[in-house]
Amino acid sequence: MSEDLFAAAPSTTPEYDASAIEVLEGLEPVRRRPGMYIGGTDERALHHLASEVLDNSMDEAVAGHATRIEITLEPGNRLTITDNGRGIPVDPHPKFPGKSALEVIMTTLHSGGKFTDKAYATSGGLHGVGISVVNALSSSTVVEVARNKELFRQSFSQGLPVTALEKVGGAPNRRGTSVSFIPDTEIFGEQKFKPARLHRLARSKAYLFAGVEIRWKCAPELVSDDTPTEAVFQFPGGLADHLKEQVGDRECATSVFFAGNQDFPDGAGRVEWAVAWPLWSDGSYSWYCNTIPTPDGGTHEAGMRAALVKGIRAFADLVGQKKAKDITADDIMTSSEIMLSVFIREPQFQSQTKDRLTSPEAARLVENAVRDHFDHYLTDHMDRGKALLAYVLDRMDERLKRKQEKEVKRKTATNSRKLRLPGKLTDCSNDDPEGAEIFLVEGDSAGGSAKQARDRKTQAILPLRGKILNVASANNAKILANQEIADMILALGCGTRKDCNPDHLRYERIVIMTDADVDGAHIATLLMTFFFQEMPELVRRGHLYLAQPPLYRLVAGGKSAYAKDDAHRAALMQTKEFKGKKVDVSRFKGLGEMNPMQLRETTMDPKTRMLIRITLPADVEERAGVRDLVDRLMGTNPAHRFAFIQENAAAVDEEAIDA
Repeated sequence: MSEDLFAAAPSTTPEYDASAIEVLEGLEPVRRRPGMYIGGTDERALHHLASEVLDNSMDEAVAGHATRIEITLEPGNRLTITDNGRGIPVDPHPKFPGKSALEVIMTTLHSGGKFTDKAYATSGGLHGVGISVVNALSSSTVVEVARNKELFRQSFSQGLPVTALEKVGGAPNRRGTSVSFIPDTEIFGEQKFKPARLHRLARSKAYLFAGVEIRWKCAPELVSDDTPTEAVFQFPGGLADHLKEQVGDRECATSVFFAGNQDFPDGAGRVEWAVAWPLWSDGSYSWYCNTIPTPDGGTHEAGMRAALVKGIRAFADLVGQKKAKDITADDIMTSSEIMLSVFIREPQFQSQTKDRLTSPEAARLVENAVRDHFDHYLTDHMDRGKALLAYVLDRMDERLKRKQEKEVKRKTATNSRKLRLPGKLTDCSNDDPEGAEIFLVEGDSAGGSAKQARDRKTQAILPLRGKILNVASANNAKILANQEIADMILALGCGTRKDCNPDHLRYERIVIMTDADVDGAHIATLLMTFFFQEMPELVRRGHLYLAQPPLYRLVAGGKSAYAKDDAHRAALMQTKEFKGKKVDVSRFKGLGEMNPMQLRETTMDPKTRMLIRITLPADVEERAGVRDLVDRLMGTNPAHRFAFIQENAAAVDEEAIDA
């Protein structure tokens, strides 16, 4: 063999030395990677800017320094949020000579007054990045501060000062902060603020703190639906008022909602809640921490779940209902309307967008506070407690019945044989194999993302550890002894080789889902070899598919797209959405690096994904040819593989290699 085959190809990449190391200063990291700070550049991220500014004003209100907040949307996509709080400090900052505290806060990451409890006992801000991120991602920002009966103003653009801090004049009857900004079209494209979305945001914040009045105003020409152009929100009853409005005239299991509030011990914060159990409609959950929505719940949700399930079980014991030992949290929470708001010191969130609370102490604090009130709610009016218990027991009976029916139907679907499934399998809930899918996923990390991304009704997930056994070079005993292969055979339920019966297959589609790299392609090849040799009839009937996960994600302005390989990426860069624009390109090293939403959108959702069906030639001659090819490439003799490479190397398209 010629040594030239192993000679290193000349490098075409630039030198990697000290000059290649970039140091991003000021707010440049925010503009370079906005997704790290606001979760992307889509409509949700755009409105997250409004939340960041509004949350600062809400922190002033919760701290007892502001009673009024005004939100105004004007033509030109300009949003102004004003409060009557203390006002951002404007005196010189001791660590930054020549700069005011206001300028430091607006232009420096990790600056603010919320790192300790000196200025705020509880707050939604944690990292000192919120208002500076808004400033960095806005083409125009104007901040006015009324403090000590004087009015100050400073303007910024893309995170940089345009003017120095100016003393505008006297303000004897005004105090607080006003932040007016226009999101940068270089970041968000032509997306505009949605009046309806901002109106809902303002209303929901007013419910979370009874002591604040929020005024909403929008230019009439911007409203295209029934969103009011002006409104004033103030709700003395807090979440109880919100829940009453949301439930409306729906009949509930109890006529009186379970609502209340409680301070935590030692001044650690407080919790407010409101719960209703509508009889014939779906419910919803709303979780908040320090007025910040946490749509993915978290530890405060866990505390509420524990309080409700332990409380209803204790009440059942009190009235002698022994069936209650099987009650789960889902039985009492499914179809319920739940609103929970906590205020705690130094909360911990899963990310900067604060979608999930992770503070460990929140679970204990909420459970202890809510549990005591729930016990009184149930026992103070025994008829009410018994009515709710009966409702929960009905939900429990329905759940157990569905579980039993599912088990019976699945056993019937597999010809009444004893149903044994591998522990790693996360099965779908669909009883009928028609429409059901099983994803054979590379690795536990990718399997975890796939479990969150799947449609629970129709999609099952079986994670496989590394590269499976090469069945083309193994005897039958070794094949059957392999754990990964045994798990697949059990999950599919149709047997192998002469005992393979496609009519017993538990799913309509088998989808091989591996990383979009060389190792992933190797694993996919090993799996296809397994099905070709051990379950060929499944392949002939069209049950086997290959998923097509992307390798790249391209983002420019408000547009994003996925590329399956380098060639596809190059083609997308020439489209009108990306050509000539600043494009943020991220490369997925593996399926496990995708968040569940991205994995669902690109690879698992039947509406947006692309699958390749794996087929076999129909006639015997062609099928024999395929088997010979599999034996040459995957069999025990490496000389056959080398001979195949030598025979076909000349046919490789050199242009494709260069690309």
